[in-house]
Amino acid sequence: MGVGNGAREHIIAKKLAESKYRPKVYWVGELQNPGILRICKQSGGEYALCKTTDPEKVVTHALRWGVDFVFVGPEEPNFHGVPDICEKNGIPCIGASSKLAKIEMSKAELRRLQWKYDLKGKLLFKTFRTAEEASRYLEKYSETLTWLQNVALKPARQAGGRGVKVVDDRHIYLHDEKERFKKQHASWLESYMKSFSGIEDKILVEEKVWGPEYTLQCFTDGKVVKGMPLVQDNKNAHEFDIGTETGGMGSISGPGMTLPFITKDEYEESLKIVDSIVKAIQDEVGECYHGVVAGQMMITEVEGPTIIEMYSRFGDPEALNVLSTLKTDLIDICYGIIDGRLSSINIEFEDSVTVVKAVAPKGYPDFRDLAKNHPVIVDEEKIVNEGCEFYWGSADLKDDGSIVTGGSRVCEILCKSDRFEEASERIERCIAYIRLGDGWGLFHRSDIGSLELLARRMDVADRVRRLYRYRLEKGILGRRFDWLPGLGMVDPVATLKKSLMGESV
Repeated sequence: MGVGNGAREHIIAKKLAESKYRPKVYWVGELQNPGILRICKQSGGEYALCKTTDPEKVVTHALRWGVDFVFVGPEEPNFHGVPDICEKNGIPCIGASSKLAKIEMSKAELRRLQWKYDLKGKLLFKTFRTAEEASRYLEKYSETLTWLQNVALKPARQAGGRGVKVVDDRHIYLHDEKERFKKQHASWLESYMKSFSGIEDKILVEEKVWGPEYTLQCFTDGKVVKGMPLVQDNKNAHEFDIGTETGGMGSISGPGMTLPFITKDEYEESLKIVDSIVKAIQDEVGECYHGVVAGQMMITEVEGPTIIEMYSRFGDPEALNVLSTLKTDLIDICYGIIDGRLSSINIEFEDSVTVVKAVAPKGYPDFRDLAKNHPVIVDEEKIVNEGCEFYWGSADLKDDGSIVTGGSRVCEILCKSDRFEEASERIERCIAYIRLGDGWGLFHRSDIGSLELLARRMDVADRVRRLYRYRLEKGILGRRFDWLPGLGMVDPVATLKKSLMGESV
């Protein structure tokens, strides 16, 4: 039985249904995803509407259907303890328990964990409970400590990509304006975080870093962490990384296990970092991690491969890239995880290039109410005839047979090829086969998979790689320095460590 109703869950359902074991596929979701519903019916299973963050309701369906195991797609059911209660009722679950999922739910807890265990790939950070605290601190130190001048302001909790603002405060003539913006956004974050309970930290301030981003998704049974091909997701709403951040407007992967702008050594280092976080959180909470874990990462000047965030599940759209090329039976992998013998499973992927593009109704991501309830019309047959795969996302099949938008990305189109540009162009030809019946607008990013965007990523990667390798050669990778008049050299890393140990600084 699967949990969730987006495009990520659509491809999970498809891969489970394709298994040699010919399983009946059961599903629970908050919207009736037309693609998942079709798979359930074809397999002889069922689909039920259910609040997926209510563990009791989810497990009631699992018990009623007598399912063999549960596969959780999105992060919120993990945060709310769906895997915990499933396993308490004797149903194995591919999903992180609520304690283990802290590495995703609380960005502050993740950073504390990294610094406590002195793991590689970490950033300087500071947390605050109120906007006033954050503003006062930034105002006091941003004119002296470099890392507090150029910062990323984030909600301290996972919020689906919302609320992240990066402020580059390097120019003195813009300093006052940047200070005002930091204060305004800190206030917005405090207000936004009021909708979430169970987390003390409200605002996270991190040092600003730059470099190419990528996602490393892994299967783990708690003993071994097995990496999948790297994926590069594109968070901004519009072409060439302009516009507000979204859950992801499209992604690329391949060829092979890396990306054209990430080296094999960087892949291996990234895998070690994700593995170290899994081991650390297991030691911290005393539980075994079994499911999917992912590092949303960046090659940075100060650390090399660096963790930006962690996922306690597949990414969306990143799941489409890796699962579409997965050659190994997904159910064999699931039982390898459940039985704690993942090391014996040979996990293989096709050596192809994949491009995914999401299509969203106007209004997404900031005004989701405006993006809801528009009738969707899709010619899936023509999309397949173009050599692409179609996955329903935030879409709801109604009793009268109509399909309406759910307010987020309504669908995702995937194409496999041996060239990024060919895959991208094929998807572009499919966009015309998706429209809203009431004339409301849709948008997508045409640049994903283009040679121009790929060249930009490679240029950024080359520049930052030269810098972090220089630091590595000089033995100063991971170190930060500031010089203050009257004080001399200041080490922000040492200051942060003292602060985390409760020492006055």
